[in-house]
Amino acid sequence: MPSTVIPDEHRADVLTLWDYHDMKHRVRPADIAIGLGSHDIGVAVRAVELYEAGTVPGLLFTGANAPTTVKRFPRGEAVHYREYALEHGVPDEAILIETEATNTAENFTLSRKVLEDKGVQVASAVLIARPYQERRSYATCKKLWPELDIVCTSHRPPLDEYVAGIGDADFVISMMVGDTQRMTVFAEAGYAIPQEVPVEVDAAYGRLVAAGYTSRLVR
Repeated sequence: MPSTVIPDEHRADVLTLWDYHDMKHRVRPADIAIGLGSHDIGVAVRAVELYEAGTVPGLLFTGANAPTTVKRFPRGEAVHYREYALEHGVPDEAILIETEATNTAENFTLSRKVLEDKGVQVASAVLIARPYQERRSYATCKKLWPELDIVCTSHRPPLDEYVAGIGDADFVISMMVGDTQRMTVFAEAGYAIPQEVPVEVDAAYGRLVAAGYTSRLVR
């Protein structure tokens, strides 16, 4: 049974990465909310909150499956998110899904195509990601869809509560370390705009890599 407790010796470094990926954007009304697929049902939770608040008139969920999501969401990430939204009162006509994307870049390129194919014009969007993917989502969207006016948000309970909800502390830490690495690697590859990585964030990342949280690093 995986542990849901963050080791005391790594807590400060994990919190450093957790805070770094929080864009701290002020959510404002937009033409649509785009929920990026992952293992985290909190994306759908936050999307429903925004719809119920009248922040957005519609939702677009994007995502197929990845090795980290297929057991949790066997019918596909976007499909499960849609089902959650329907179960919580969002009307079917307010939901679009994109079911082929297998990475963050495809989340945006294929979502854009879905909107174009449906004749839906959007100038602004609220991006919804797992908490430690906010910054990478922002950087990727700004590179691939630069004219879209975006803010980022997530369902962000306290860190320990979030880890307990996912059910595996090592998995969450490894995912967070992987997202931190991708900030630099994907910008260098041309998939995202560069983001400043403060010295303390880079140091925390290095210590967590040295501690063995390497399963989600890009090889």
